[in-house]
Amino acid sequence: MSLVDERQDLAVALPAAPAPRAEPSMAGVGDYIALLKPRVMSLVVFTAFVGLVIAPGPMHPVLAFTALLCIAVGAGAAGALNMWYDADIDALMPRTANRPIPAGRIAPGEALAFGLTLAVGSVVVLGLLVNILSAALLAFTIFFYAVVYTMWLKRSTSQNIVIGGAAGAFPPMIGWAAKTGGLDLDPVLLFLIIFFWTPPHFWALALFRAQEYARAGVPMLPVTAGEAVTRKQILIYTVLLAPLGVTPWLFGNAGVLYGVVSIAAGLFMLALAVRVWRPGAAKAALHAAGRRLFGFSILYLFVLFAALLADQGLRSIGW
Repeated sequence: MSLVDERQDLAVALPAAPAPRAEPSMAGVGDYIALLKPRVMSLVVFTAFVGLVIAPGPMHPVLAFTALLCIAVGAGAAGALNMWYDADIDALMPRTANRPIPAGRIAPGEALAFGLTLAVGSVVVLGLLVNILSAALLAFTIFFYAVVYTMWLKRSTSQNIVIGGAAGAFPPMIGWAAKTGGLDLDPVLLFLIIFFWTPPHFWALALFRAQEYARAGVPMLPVTAGEAVTRKQILIYTVLLAPLGVTPWLFGNAGVLYGVVSIAAGLFMLALAVRVWRPGAAKAALHAAGRRLFGFSILYLFVLFAALLADQGLRSIGW
């Protein structure tokens, strides 16, 4: 018998090795919820809800709930796609290293499939059950955040937050479109408020996270231009934001309650931005001021939109 025949006989006698297969991750429900970025989602849903409530005309409660649910799921999908693509960056920053993908609890492929499924499902359901315009705006928002911001702007320009902030500004327009099937000046003003709010909000955070962003190679403004330029830009955008926040009242789209709240909140945020900008102040004091501005900026946006809701409620009862 030849050596070739012996090898063939041995190959027949031995069982074939099982093909390797990928094991599913051991992620829990909490890990998949974390992928959705629930804190960001809550802000998206709240601003979309305000846009829907203040829009003129009636809407069936079931359709309103469906619209908000689709917006929430779409926002979560964008968050999951962001975490999938940014897993390499997240692993390098202490603030994000324990997220499900860099921590190894969810496989990247699973996160991608999860995000795409939610994205397609939310847009399709919104289009079929509510209207096409709101679905188109939701689809564009997911695309803008996941592709334009996450995959392109975030790693290529220090203006990533400025341009990418549009993604977070669309929800009031989506809520308005879901109820009316169209758009008007009111949701555009809300879009602009969130758009101009985004840079001072995120740059205040970036001031005391600059080393983390530098280590991860993310060209945030404090990394590329320095803290002095960032603090000046925070002040400039806040100077633009403060009067812009009052425009719903100035244009007659909100009442006195909103006018008073927006003026007071704008002046307070402007005062914090001035403290962040102060030339010659100690670095520790500037970072502390940045933390206070970051914290208040979240409250600022919530207070403005809550005032719109309260104002709408007062109008509905004839006040």
